[in-house]
Amino acid sequence: MDVARTSTRAIGRSAVREELARGAFGQFCREGFDKVTLDDLAAAAGVSRSTFLRYFGSKEEVVLFTFDPLGDGMVDALRARPAGEEDWAALRRALDPVIARLTREPASEGLALLRLVGQTPALCARLREKQAGWRPRLVQSLTERSEAQRSSSLMLHARVAAAMECLMAALEHWVADEGRPGLDDLVDEAFDALS
Repeated sequence: MDVARTSTRAIGRSAVREELARGAFGQFCREGFDKVTLDDLAAAAGVSRSTFLRYFGSKEEVVLFTFDPLGDGMVDALRARPAGEEDWAALRRALDPVIARLTREPASEGLALLRLVGQTPALCARLREKQAGWRPRLVQSLTERSEAQRSSSLMLHARVAAAMECLMAALEHWVADEGRPGLDDLVDEAFDALS
C-alpha cells in the first residue's frame, strides 16, 4: 500500500472527525449532552447516522477523542526528560502536552470542553477510563529511567497515579476559576503540594 495515499486518507479522516466533533460540541454546549442524540448530531452535520458512526462510535467519543493523543504525548515527553532528573519533576513536565492542548488558543475552548465533561457523569467516567489507560505506559516509561530504577514498582505506580490526580485537581480548579490562574501554574501548585 502506498504510504502517501494512506497518509492522505488518514489526514482526510482526521479532518472529517474534527469537523463533525466541532459541530457536535457546539450542539452539546447549547442543548446539553444528554438531550442530544446521535441522530441529532448526524442530521445537524448533514450525514446519515451510519456515516456519523463510522467516525465516532458513541456520543462520549465525539467529545473525548481530543484526549486520545495525550497519552502518547505524555509518554514522549517523559521519555525526553533527562535521565538523571528526579521522577516527580519528570512526571510534572510529562503533563506539558496536556496543558498545551487545553490552553491553545482560544483557551476558552479548553475550558468549555472541561466544563462539559465536568457536568456530564458519562463523560467524567469515560475520561477517567482514558486516564487509567495512560497509566501503564507512563509507569513503563518511568521504569526505564535511571532515577526510577532505584524505586519499587508500587512506588512508580503511586507516583504516576498521584501525578494524574494532581492534573485532575488542577483541571477542576482551572474550570471553577474560569481559567485564572493559568493551568500551568495550577499544575505546578498541585505538584508542589505533594513534593
